[in-house]
Amino acid sequence: MKLKRHVSTWLLSAMALILVAFMLLPVIYMLMMSFKSGAEITQNPLGLPGSLDFGNYINALSKMNYLRSVLNSIGITLSVTVLVSFIGALAAYPLARRTNRLARALVLLMALGLSTPNFVTITPIYVIFRDIGLLDTYTGLILAFTALNLPLAVFFYTSFIRSIPVELEEAAKLDNCSDFRIFWHVIRPLLGPATATLSLFVMLMVWNDFTYPLLLLTDESKFTVMISVYRFVGNHNLSPSDLFPAAVLGSLPLLVLFIFFQRRIVSGVTAGAVK
Repeated sequence: MKLKRHVSTWLLSAMALILVAFMLLPVIYMLMMSFKSGAEITQNPLGLPGSLDFGNYINALSKMNYLRSVLNSIGITLSVTVLVSFIGALAAYPLARRTNRLARALVLLMALGLSTPNFVTITPIYVIFRDIGLLDTYTGLILAFTALNLPLAVFFYTSFIRSIPVELEEAAKLDNCSDFRIFWHVIRPLLGPATATLSLFVMLMVWNDFTYPLLLLTDESKFTVMISVYRFVGNHNLSPSDLFPAAVLGSLPLLVLFIFFQRRIVSGVTAGAVK
């Protein structure tokens, strides 16, 4: 029995390593190609680079306004994540604790919002922001992303809050706590695992989104990383020596952020799964 367990554990570990290696192949290939010249990529597209030439990165950094666009993306992503988590939890708390038809209808409506494609909402958002003067502003883009991600947050938090025992709130009410104080001091601290999981999805969606920043922003100093990469690479006469380093630079800040917060993210996801 012990031998079988060791064999099965070894096989599962080997399969997991193979799967991870397979998933990382595109990233490794992108990183390898970023150090090659265009001629070297054409002649040997699958080979290792002859030397680590940072000329492609120097060229990309000098033309992309990289640092500014990274700071823009980080500020927008973190702002949206905080707003979505806070507003979504506030909206989900009463919906989770009420069982009437209106509450169930609102939860279903939020679930329906998850199936609405982003390109359907871009036109009304653009027209509304144009009329109220929020085009080409950080505030407008943050509000747009917040509205797009709130249905996911409300639906997500509602399911999680329903699993929290009601007795905790009843005990707080005996101490004359208001509904907001119960939410803030009792419910909110228990939402850590759900918030970590939700933040992962929201950050990926906001950082990688291309459509909304492209249509809502016109000032180059406000562009996100994805827009800077697109403008640098262009859609005509695509050069591999520009494409690969730009792709690495575009994804590098988010990768560093995930590495820095990996323990919180992993513990949040696993805690939510166990719960």
